[in-house]
Amino acid sequence: MHILLIHQAFVTVKEAGGTRHAELAHWLIQKGHQVTVITSPVSYLTGENQPDIRKKRCDRIDGIDVYYCYTSGGLHKGFFPRLISFFSFMFSSIKTAKKVQNIDIVWGTSPNLFQAFAAWVISKQQKKKFLLEIRDLWPDFAIGMGVLKNRFLIQASLWLEKFLYAHADRIIVNSPGFIPHIQKISGKTALLVPNGADPDLFVSTDGGISFRREYQLEEKFVVMYTGAHGPANDLFTVLKAAELLRGDDRIRIVLVGSGKEKDLLIKRKEEKGLNNVLFVPPVPKEKIADVIAAADAGLAVLKAIPLFTTTYPNKVFDFMAAGKPVLCQIDGVIRDLVEQYDVGLFVTPGDPQALKEAILLLADSPEDCKRMGQNGIRTIREHFSRKKIAEDFERILSDLLI
Repeated sequence: MHILLIHQAFVTVKEAGGTRHAELAHWLIQKGHQVTVITSPVSYLTGENQPDIRKKRCDRIDGIDVYYCYTSGGLHKGFFPRLISFFSFMFSSIKTAKKVQNIDIVWGTSPNLFQAFAAWVISKQQKKKFLLEIRDLWPDFAIGMGVLKNRFLIQASLWLEKFLYAHADRIIVNSPGFIPHIQKISGKTALLVPNGADPDLFVSTDGGISFRREYQLEEKFVVMYTGAHGPANDLFTVLKAAELLRGDDRIRIVLVGSGKEKDLLIKRKEEKGLNNVLFVPPVPKEKIADVIAAADAGLAVLKAIPLFTTTYPNKVFDFMAAGKPVLCQIDGVIRDLVEQYDVGLFVTPGDPQALKEAILLLADSPEDCKRMGQNGIRTIREHFSRKKIAEDFERILSDLLI
């Protein structure tokens, strides 16, 4: 079968960011299927246009046919420029899809709902099945974060959400926490295709030694965060915890990635004189193993917003696959997973004192760290390997065409 994915923030393992879709596509291609992606040349992490990519217009990456379509560069410039960026991609992706022939399924993913709407339009134009994937409960998350405030836009977004649920031929989610919400609104039961990891991507060549040497982390207990530095990620709470820990020279907090709040975070670090915090540029997924290998513990953190209790963050599974205990500063379904499989510690969201105490507890308990890390690898292999998830996903796609 031929699957067309509409995804503004699609990244490959050669780029920094979440590679869920690239990895699923890789497994589908190995099974003999064809995957085409329409995406943006604007980096979702930095908001910058990537001119070398834009000139290509299309490319073949690891067997995936990738089309790049026009997108305005307003992702990190405020609410309305961001909205314009979403709309520009929506319209240009619909136009670009006319170049793609003989597809069987159009796969739309959210966030954001506008690209999912583009996928629905394309499915209608080509009279093909529409698969809707929900990766967070947008627009509810945007409303809860205070990003979406305009009453008209809120009502329009909620209408669009209901419309897409109603018109999807099949709905999938990456977290079990989303299923009740979708069922309540649409009456449909979404199928779970959870986040996970490929353990082979986290086998380090040198055990993180080079990274530790480069950043002078020898003999330190390293707590590492990898991913977006945005409003939802609550990294200012992490800096507050670092301030509480500054008297303990054993501890280093390493923040790897980029995002719209990174400059503000660096400024706060400098204002507070936090020499125990390091900011590191984003790293492509194919090179992340040697970076995470340098950590003693991984950190997953989101703001203390009730809706975030529904999420299954990618980074938790990455740390588990790398054999690192997880400091999970997120309540809800991901906390349940961390505690069920004994792969880390739950930390009260928004509480820097609780994070400080959890870091010290792990720093003083090397045997616990080792046990939790081993539990993480075993849990990924048995329950959340990307291969197993891709096989389940392939069955869903095949059933959709029956």
